Amino acid sequence: MPFRSCAAPVILLAALLFAGPVTAGIFIDSAGRRVTLPDRIERIMPAGPASAVFVYAVVPGKLIGWPQPLSRAQRALLPAKYGRLPTIGQLGGPYPTATADDVLRLHPDLIIGYGVISPPTVALADRIQQQTHIPYILLDDSIQLMPQIIRQLNPILGGSDHGDAVGTYAFRAIGLLRGQLLIISANGRPLVYYGRGPDGLEAALPGSASASDIEQAGVINVTGTLGRGAVVPVTRDQILAWNPQIIIAQQRSFYNSLLHSPSWRGLAAVRSKLVYLQPADPFGWIDDPPGLNRIIGLYWLSSLFYPDVYQQDLRVIAREFYQLFYGVQLTDRQLEALIKPAENPAAAKSQVANVPIFGAEPTPLPGTPPGGGMGSPPAGIPGRGGLRGQGGGLPPGQVPNLPSPP
Repeated sequence: MPFRSCAAPVILLAALLFAGPVTAGIFIDSAGRRVTLPDRIERIMPAGPASAVFVYAVVPGKLIGWPQPLSRAQRALLPAKYGRLPTIGQLGGPYPTATADDVLRLHPDLIIGYGVISPPTVALADRIQQQTHIPYILLDDSIQLMPQIIRQLNPILGGSDHGDAVGTYAFRAIGLLRGQLLIISANGRPLVYYGRGPDGLEAALPGSASASDIEQAGVINVTGTLGRGAVVPVTRDQILAWNPQIIIAQQRSFYNSLLHSPSWRGLAAVRSKLVYLQPADPFGWIDDPPGLNRIIGLYWLSSLFYPDVYQQDLRVIAREFYQLFYGVQLTDRQLEALIKPAENPAAAKSQVANVPIFGAEPTPLPGTPPGGGMGSPPAGIPGRGGLRGQGGGLPPGQVPNLPSPP
């Protein structure tokens, strides 16, 4: 059972902020573990798929390989030299494919685990670190913590302005699109089902990493009656009983079934043609994996769920995101293949742009100075994902040169 909670990050953060001096090379990770880091970090091993996306987006040149084989479609949307990186296996997850011996063979300077902080992940990190003597840090994958974790890790990993730009983009996107501040009343928010798997019968419950983007977008996840914090199997009858107003399919087979199978025609979402396919390559916009790739999903889902209130040009957003996070310039054909099944036709025709969907100024993210606005990333939080006593990135208020996120 994950021990992430609303209170836990605050308690840990307070403890770290008021902790005494720590040796310069000691990193306090999101689980509160004190890990000694090497002076130079050139080779980073990701513990799993979300960790690989984190490393690739922030310091791509230091990623030593992918935990899982990349598909041809994924490689087509990555620069060739990164698409050709070897498959090294994954340390975490329910079906690990790498061991301590693999770690020793690969000679990484650092292992990064980016995901839910739970007793099993902590035990795994401790065990691998003890067996290999390679530092292994754990990073909390909560969406609200993305900006400051990126900002603190970038200088520690030997990153550059690119990593700062990624952190700035994340800060702006998350701060501007926090769904809990929607002006729409609770009873006016749409009922949404996110169907995972080839048949769509795998549901992401509220509180799970796979559902976090949907929660941030301020809608009602119809699976909430089943519990929290997990991905669970469901039946066709359950989906029909929930009768969601909007359905998002993780895979094309379920998307095609919704469009063409008579068995789904009774659903409100199907009758209203509010059925969408999650863009999946090189990494999903909602999860698959639940990493930094979810950031673009915040923009996309807001345009789907509230097209009459908020809309920006999704094609512009996708081009900028893919260039910054993945280092690839999308061709028109690639862009249309991603956007077309994911687009709300009404939103695409809307002339409303840059209209906030919030009824109040966004609640400041941790580390944001009062009145600091959204123009610059937080200055950073000592100890929380950082080296004690060492600054990180650009000075507070200074933003790297980059195309402004939408």
